[in-house]
Amino acid sequence: MSTQSRTESLTIPTPDGTADALVAFPAGGGRHPGVLMYPDGFGLRPVLRELACELAAHGYYVLVPNIFYRHGPAPVVELPAYIGAETRSEVFGRVMPLISAHTRDRALLDADAYLRFLTARPEVAAGPVAVTGYCIGGLQAVRTAAAHPDRVAALAAFHAPVAADGPELFADLTAEVHFGHAASDLTPETLAGLNRGLDAAGVTHTSEIYPDTVHGFTMADTYAFDAAALQLHWDRLLALLARTL
Repeated sequence: MSTQSRTESLTIPTPDGTADALVAFPAGGGRHPGVLMYPDGFGLRPVLRELACELAAHGYYVLVPNIFYRHGPAPVVELPAYIGAETRSEVFGRVMPLISAHTRDRALLDADAYLRFLTARPEVAAGPVAVTGYCIGGLQAVRTAAAHPDRVAALAAFHAPVAADGPELFADLTAEVHFGHAASDLTPETLAGLNRGLDAAGVTHTSEIYPDTVHGFTMADTYAFDAAALQLHWDRLLALLARTL
């Protein structure tokens, strides 16, 4: 059963500066399992607040960092309220330099800072946390879980390039995993190969193509949004968190 949630803006100290971030948590107080949520390539914005609030309403403390903080506070790039098919290329062209600059080394440096911050919050229950992400944020989630197997019990990624660092990264995962892929992002044959890699690494997982979806299907402020796929995402994510945290 979901409840109401609250949000706050705060900052996270990192070795390279200070990251602005959003947190969402149940309005009733108490301590709750922690979830680190990475945004998609368009960055921290109102739709991420909505996703964080929905998850928090189910009993979780959710931290959403501005992963592009080295370039300034969010929104680092001015975005339209709705990213349509006709404007996506132009908007993506403006955010691509930020994505390219966010190297694996930077991502791992930040992941440690984010997890330290999250687990030290008085509102976060003791024990392992979950990491989830969308698009490029899903890759950051995989990197985070692989680098911190002792801290991360659940990993979820949606319409994400989860194998971009190579399948050998899966061998470092101890978290239970769910990958929800866009139908436009990979073929059934590619999915089968990816899942063989997860099996070979001994990862407990579900990894599936969400039917009739395109990249970005969880994001209600883009033309790619698919309400049925978003609900499937919630069904899978909430079940994973209930099993692991």
